[in-house]
Amino acid sequence: MYKTIEYNNSIAKVFSFDNGTEVKEYHITISITNQLFNYHEQVETILHTFAKLRVEELENARPIFKRYFLSDAANQSDELINYELESPDSALSIIQQAPMNGTKIALWAYLMTNVQTKALPTGLYEATHGNFRHLWMGSANNLAKDSERQTRLLLNDYVMQLIREGCSLADNCIRTWFFVNDVDLNYQGVVKARNEVFFTQNLTDQTHFIASTGIGGRQANAHVLSQMDAYAIDGISKEQVHYLYAASHLNRTSDYGVSFERGTYIDYGDRRHVFVSGTASINNKGEIMHRGDVVAQCHRMWENVETLLAEAGCSYDEAAYMIVYIRDAADYQVVRRLYEERFPDKPWVIVHAKVCRPGWLIEMETMAIKAQHTGFPMF
Repeated sequence: MYKTIEYNNSIAKVFSFDNGTEVKEYHITISITNQLFNYHEQVETILHTFAKLRVEELENARPIFKRYFLSDAANQSDELINYELESPDSALSIIQQAPMNGTKIALWAYLMTNVQTKALPTGLYEATHGNFRHLWMGSANNLAKDSERQTRLLLNDYVMQLIREGCSLADNCIRTWFFVNDVDLNYQGVVKARNEVFFTQNLTDQTHFIASTGIGGRQANAHVLSQMDAYAIDGISKEQVHYLYAASHLNRTSDYGVSFERGTYIDYGDRRHVFVSGTASINNKGEIMHRGDVVAQCHRMWENVETLLAEAGCSYDEAAYMIVYIRDAADYQVVRRLYEERFPDKPWVIVHAKVCRPGWLIEMETMAIKAQHTGFPMF
């Protein structure tokens, strides 16, 4: 179910999943509508709207993961972190990817009911229900010499965090995000490190990779060249995890030297979670489609995502959220109109972020949630 709620100086879009079992899920996006507010006023508006939503619309669901999109992380992160540290309640990701509606901050948040949550000594954040522990990580970074070394250290540290939780990268990690400062310059270092670490963890084109988004974005500290968010599940079995290819529309990422899956879906006893990686205008030969035409690229991107969702037995009707990345800020108005026409009720946010190939003008990611009944353990 989708709902749009307007509060004073903000607009919230809510996706809710309720199949009659204990755990309800919510994805929300919150955007500021008053561009004249200063940053402090915008932060307070976002936080007030989020708190109001939890009480009035979300049954006091627990936050599991939050990502804030900022227009100027160097000048904005500290104030936001101070607010969050007053009552830390979820895994937290903060990234400079300016909201394209002309404001300074936007929020995407994931919430659940009837789960137990806590921060773990390993630095991960846990949400537990039934047989599963959902392990989230946000804003991991370091100050190694270059993007390759930073990414290698991020992944090696994450491997050790998972091991301390009784998990492994290959068996339990479902989704990653890499935010690359100056992606045109530094993405290849990220790719090289990821390929090499994955190989040591038996993640190859003969086994499987992990759903992922690799996109432009920067942290408050300009020397951070690679920032990582991640999601893993403890208690999952291999039989519950499936990978998406959409071979009629997309090629394998390993064909052009990178290592991530186009999408992944997880089957539980009562629902299916579908994670679609960052997806752009590409064909099944790995070629960029419709160079220089953001409208045509948007339509091809939608078609690619729709094909991935269909392979998982879903459609845009089950899409829980969408993050849309555009390379050129001048394309915002036309992209906004396209999304308002096709997805008027869905939670989405459009941010300014360069895609990993210069020829790609737009990219999107999504997650879908679908009710079902299987013999697997309940969510």
